[in-house]
Amino acid sequence: MNACPSVLCPVDFSDGSAGALRYAAAIAGHLSVPLVVLTVEDPLLTEATDVGTGVLWSRGECEAEMQSFAARTFGAESPVLARLEYEVAVGTPATETLRVARERSCMLIVMNAHGLAGSRKLFFGSTTERVLRETACPVLVTPPLDPGEMRLDDARRVLRRIVVPVDLTPASLPQAQVAARLAETLGLPLILVHVVEPLKSRLAARLHLEGVEADRRAVAEDGLAELVTALPQGLQIEGLVVYGDPSEELAKVARDRHAGLLVVGLHASPVLGPRMGSVTYRLLCLSHALVLALPPTAVAPPNAELPLLAAASGSLAR
Repeated sequence: MNACPSVLCPVDFSDGSAGALRYAAAIAGHLSVPLVVLTVEDPLLTEATDVGTGVLWSRGECEAEMQSFAARTFGAESPVLARLEYEVAVGTPATETLRVARERSCMLIVMNAHGLAGSRKLFFGSTTERVLRETACPVLVTPPLDPGEMRLDDARRVLRRIVVPVDLTPASLPQAQVAARLAETLGLPLILVHVVEPLKSRLAARLHLEGVEADRRAVAEDGLAELVTALPQGLQIEGLVVYGDPSEELAKVARDRHAGLLVVGLHASPVLGPRMGSVTYRLLCLSHALVLALPPTAVAPPNAELPLLAAASGSLAR
């Protein structure tokens, strides 16, 4: 096992993964840690090339293709290329991504929201989804486009605000603390958002619910105010309670407030397990901002991880 912390970026040679590679390179350079570039080949296809076509698959040729992809992404003369480390694996992409992240002691995985198959509005890459369900380290999910060249100095102007969806469970405080550290590091406003969902039942339709709804909103506002007071003083923090479908309302808040970053927690109900729930899934489908996904084991990252989003690109302003 490699004890040196690193950043991992799986690529599938698509434009989206080129964008993820740019983010990953900027973050790894800023943190002065290695960047591991990974590609995963399907074992059936590697066997088919050997048996069915007479073309022999080799790990070396695959690594050469990765180097060419990196050169096209950054430019053949870019100093970034000398800092890249390449990994070629054969197997299931999500499984191999998690294995390499574990063996290389990765502090962060940077990957594109959508796979090589494309990106419809409500389509989320299956590999990214599986990684999010099982990861033990934070994952930065990037938009499905190549943002072009990026500079660290543009981070504050481009990101503008950080939105943190909170459900006011015990997991909300450590999630908000990570976001607050990022907001402090980048000098950005922080918006904590809680969504009150409509009551949906046949009985609710027959009851006078104005008082019930007012009570639910008051409880949410009190809980959000308590969460805000638990965060470091001196930050520009806003608590916002909205009403409606959680994923749609959160995506709307991020869009209306021009937020370039969402910090979400990867937890669900005890019945569904300790990973990504339906709200997180749909939010990742709907949002075009960067999403930093925090698994339950990554609630208190070391200081070296705090500026990991100082590499935002100008594409987020569009």
